[in-house]
Amino acid sequence: MFAKNYHIKISKENLNESEIASHRLMIQGGIIKMLAKGIYTYMPLGLKIIKKIENIIREEMHAAGAIELLMPIVQPAELWKESGRLEEYGLELLRIKDRQKRTFVLQPTSEEIMTAIAREEIHSYRQLPINFFHIQTKFRDEIRPRFGLLRCREFIMKDSYSFDCDEKEAKKSYENMFKTYIRIFKRLELKFRIVSANTGSIGGSYSHEFHVISETGEDVIVYHDESDYAINMELADAPCLINKRDKIEKALTMISDKKINKSKQIRKFVKSFVLITEENDKNIHLLLIRGDHELNKIKISKLPGMKNYRMATKEEIKKIFLCSNEYIGPINNRNFMRIIADNTVSNMTDFICGANKENFYYSGANWGRDIREPDLIADLRNVVNGDLAPNNKDYLSLKRSIEVAHIFFLGSRYSKIMKANFLDSYGRLKPLQMGCYGIGISRLVSAIIEQNYDKYGMLWPQNIAPFQVVICPINWEKSQSVRNISENIYYDLKKQGLDIILDNRGKRPGLMFSEWELIGIPLRITIGDQDLLNGLVELKMRSSSTILKVPLETVSYHVFNQLKL
Repeated sequence: MFAKNYHIKISKENLNESEIASHRLMIQGGIIKMLAKGIYTYMPLGLKIIKKIENIIREEMHAAGAIELLMPIVQPAELWKESGRLEEYGLELLRIKDRQKRTFVLQPTSEEIMTAIAREEIHSYRQLPINFFHIQTKFRDEIRPRFGLLRCREFIMKDSYSFDCDEKEAKKSYENMFKTYIRIFKRLELKFRIVSANTGSIGGSYSHEFHVISETGEDVIVYHDESDYAINMELADAPCLINKRDKIEKALTMISDKKINKSKQIRKFVKSFVLITEENDKNIHLLLIRGDHELNKIKISKLPGMKNYRMATKEEIKKIFLCSNEYIGPINNRNFMRIIADNTVSNMTDFICGANKENFYYSGANWGRDIREPDLIADLRNVVNGDLAPNNKDYLSLKRSIEVAHIFFLGSRYSKIMKANFLDSYGRLKPLQMGCYGIGISRLVSAIIEQNYDKYGMLWPQNIAPFQVVICPINWEKSQSVRNISENIYYDLKKQGLDIILDNRGKRPGLMFSEWELIGIPLRITIGDQDLLNGLVELKMRSSSTILKVPLETVSYHVFNQLKL
């Protein structure tokens, strides 16, 4: 490829909205171009990267025995009604109507359509196991698209679906995909962790997420460095930090907020949260956690009677407690209110809590004496750095990360409700056992950059870089010898299978170098008259500051040696 015949557009745009490096670098390097909020065009350089990632995924999926098909992005809403997810999925599911006023959805995922295909195509145990996958555009109407390709509305995803005759075989398929994903992310040269995760709107009995370690990630994973233990923050068990209640020493006292230093006394504070449900008689719930902890919403949803809870509004809190949210607390609350205490809070003594009076707190609050015992004691909080691991020996760490893949063991979650059945070896009708496995391909582009960039630009791994090698001729338009040597090297390396581009745009060396450093091509070959007089050309790896002068006749050898091919 000659650069003059390609489309390379470096942008000087100052991205005020861009909060992370990958978004800024992709816009400036001509990788993507924003069309609307959360919707991007993949420019030629970006599409090359996408296709190389797709090829790695395809190779590993084929090696794992999966079969590729292509399902449409537009799906009939009737299928989503069948599964029960048309309303359950929420506003991220974009609904559209055709000219006949029939409702369709833009797929965010494909469990429904894949199950519908299976019930029409798979009828006997002899057809099992089978795993279908496709690479397709998806759409989720994100309320707040941001961070470029990390949280956008339209994106590219690989999703696959396995079908088996029983749970034992389905678990084998799940394990096969688990190992396949490990191979994929190793080939992409990513630093990643695998964590147990919540099944969310997809459903199923268990799942795992694959997280790329990055300080710009929106997720937080909990892990222990010296073991394989890693889990999503949503599911990590938070230990009780107080073994038993101490002896009561203080009297209950109402004090003004002006006499309290929250930052210094944070571990003596108990925060109160008001939740509303419609599932039982006691539909007002007061949740209590320590002042330095955060509420875990997934854990709360799994408590008895709390599946469809919501946070009370400011108006509701004012009506119930006659004060604002900051000053509410568990003392003097009537029996209609259910009190749920975090494990740590249940063992606290002489603590500080809201007095249910504007600008006032209680100090010296205690269970039994001042507050009735909790109706329920449970793990309500997020873990923090230094919490004990489940083995009660090691200490946990928290790290920010980017979720790039999620796999689910679905079992019969969709097949039973959508009647995707088969005849087993005894002639009995049974629901298919399913698994589903997704990789965010466009999201991977951002995640890879977040782990591979410097002050000059992107640093692509060789197997997914838009080009492996760039030839930068000095004085292209005036020097015949530079043009001839550059073209000879270009055609020679191209013949040997390298993905290579020759920059024949006639740009000044400094500008030309800076543009290719921004784009992140792994190896640069610089050809100039001065070096040619000595029979040399210059090689420089993007990831190194070292410049190597090599004889003209051994360029090919040194290029392959530098690229470690």
